[in-house]
Amino acid sequence: MKRKLTMIQAITEAMDQKLADDSRIMLLGEDIGVNGGVFRATEDLVHKYGPDRVVDTPLAEAGIIGAAIGLAMNGKIPVVEIQFLAFIYPGFEQIVSHAARMRYRTRGQYHVPMVIRTPYGAGIRGPELHSESVETFFAHVPGLKVVAPSTPYDAKGLLIAAIEDPDPVIFLEPTKLYRAFKQEVSEEMYRVPIGKAKVVQEGSDVSIFAWGAMLRVAEDAAKQIERENGLSCEVIDLRTLYPLDRDSIIASVKKTGRAVVVHEAHKTAGLGAEIISIINDEALIYMKAPVKRITGFDVPVPQFSIEDDYLPTAERVKDGIMETATF
Repeated sequence: MKRKLTMIQAITEAMDQKLADDSRIMLLGEDIGVNGGVFRATEDLVHKYGPDRVVDTPLAEAGIIGAAIGLAMNGKIPVVEIQFLAFIYPGFEQIVSHAARMRYRTRGQYHVPMVIRTPYGAGIRGPELHSESVETFFAHVPGLKVVAPSTPYDAKGLLIAAIEDPDPVIFLEPTKLYRAFKQEVSEEMYRVPIGKAKVVQEGSDVSIFAWGAMLRVAEDAAKQIERENGLSCEVIDLRTLYPLDRDSIIASVKKTGRAVVVHEAHKTAGLGAEIISIINDEALIYMKAPVKRITGFDVPVPQFSIEDDYLPTAERVKDGIMETATF
């Protein structure tokens, strides 16, 4: 059976179903119990599963993540909520020095099956530390998997897959999409595979790669450019940022010969640079034009009055498409 859910509802349902399915799973985070979390992702779960499995923690990200690592190494499967991505910095050392390395450090004797959920991205009129998109911090670290869903359906399936994964997963939830639209989502549990991109629109002239909230921007630009200029754009939702689905990236650019990467993170050392490197390494001879990046700027996310000028827009993406299409 399918119903239409928002992304936040799909995420809640994934956690609810996994808590019911596996007694090893527990949730940890600030205000996730009685209050249901800052975005209500865990609403009512403490009443169903109790405070020993839906744990309100102190305001201490290093402590939350450090405790989750210990729990994971001792038979539990913790799912941590960090209220906003930039709040994760106090716990960064625990993630990169311990969670990501424990399997390697112990030669496989210990695994760290845990998920760190956190909203990310701008466009919600939050201060800069509530709006950052710093996914490359984590995609750069061996031992971590980094996931960023763009739709309610994928959010549920990817979160279930992340909870069942034997290694730590950073699960980035685009805040702007939490309640932006509804989509049909299966009531039963299902998995969307980690590490596999999705072609959301077939095309033959230009490949557009995006994830999170930028997928809708890319889709809007693709529709407008086809209507106005007759260009056929292939839109690919990467879904997993590490490991990247290199095969899907290469297959698309071999077909189109042109590419545009859209992300709201800062341009310098953003994930777009890695995607360009993959294309140059494995498909350069197929390319008819340089790859174009449409990104945020190398400044902190600005305050409300000019926040929209920071974010990539459909118009900026269209300009990028036309630049590479007419090169």
